[in-house]
Amino acid sequence: MTEATSATPAPDALAGVLADAPFVRLVATDDGDALAAAGLLARALRATGTPFQARVDPDPVPDDVDDGVAVTVGVDRGPHAVPGAGRPASTAAFAVARALGVEPDPVVALAGVVAAGSIPGADGSGDALDAAERAGRVERRPGVALPASGGTDVDPSQAEALAASTLVSTRYSGDPEAARDALAPLGLPADPDDDDRRRFASLVAVDAVDGDDASDRAASSVERALRPYATDGPFETVGGYADVLDALAREAPGTGIALAVASDPDESLRTAALDAWSRHGLAAHRALDAATVGRYDGCVVARVDADAVDASPAILPTVARLVRDFRSPEPVAVAVDETAGRLAAAGGRTGDDAVALGDACRTAAAEVGGDGWGTAARGGIAVDDADGDGLTAALAALREAI
Repeated sequence: MTEATSATPAPDALAGVLADAPFVRLVATDDGDALAAAGLLARALRATGTPFQARVDPDPVPDDVDDGVAVTVGVDRGPHAVPGAGRPASTAAFAVARALGVEPDPVVALAGVVAAGSIPGADGSGDALDAAERAGRVERRPGVALPASGGTDVDPSQAEALAASTLVSTRYSGDPEAARDALAPLGLPADPDDDDRRRFASLVAVDAVDGDDASDRAASSVERALRPYATDGPFETVGGYADVLDALAREAPGTGIALAVASDPDESLRTAALDAWSRHGLAAHRALDAATVGRYDGCVVARVDADAVDASPAILPTVARLVRDFRSPEPVAVAVDETAGRLAAAGGRTGDDAVALGDACRTAAAEVGGDGWGTAARGGIAVDDADGDGLTAALAALREAI
């Protein structure tokens, strides 16, 4: 099954379908943008009194719903979809919620936009940014986009948050002690002013591009983490919120759905989200640091062992994205875990000969009897690799396809 099988609906058209539905089942791809979009739709359905169910799946397929409606989120599949290609799914979901007569949470929408790799105000998110600014819910300021920085007793410290962030990749990513050592010379106070935040951002910006293995793309990738929008949401910045959503979509999807759907998350849910985000981010960075990285025509491959850093294969998409954004001179990055029999790919070529990564993964997996999934910009493969050759063959087929 290929990724795109339905036409992208206008917000009014999908809103009309949802308004008449006795029940709605939402199934979202495992990324922060789709999770935010599903949350916006779920909140709108709750506000209009429509029963719903929401879940996350790496390869969403519209579920059969007796006397109801199934909506895929993050992928263009089935008769009713909120795809993430072309513009973030969260911007489309924001428009659908408004068409339902509900005023959606603009901070959630903007977090989805950042999770999609964009910036607030771009790629169709102008309405969400305008709504957030009019309501006084966001403010652009110097600094680094972290979800928390030690503001409460249960929050990670600034150094711990910086080490776990997957919006950046530096020499101290994955290592809170090294991050503390890096921040110590700055002497940042507990209540920093704009000058303090600028010094903090300058350190991170330089360290993201200064490593021997940093790619040219790192300079543009780190911009997403700088000059963040501070917010009154459950996390300190929009970018930090995005980072949490992206991690939860893979590491703890149940917690992710609960967070995205909750209009006012309680402290226990917020703490659970931060804990899962921190575990995921630290493990992804540590796995990358220990990886064997090789460059091929069209892609860079990082061979990792999730078990060695006490993590699950859920970190592979994050590792692939980190490699693509900060270390890969090629358009595609692949994270391979031979022990788990899985790989994840991130990136993509542009131009008339471009191949959607999700479709490439499906094709490669089919050649070795495995499972493949994904969207245009990312994908994954799982094989039964008892003989040790299945994943190697899948990787070879994927390299050929891209």
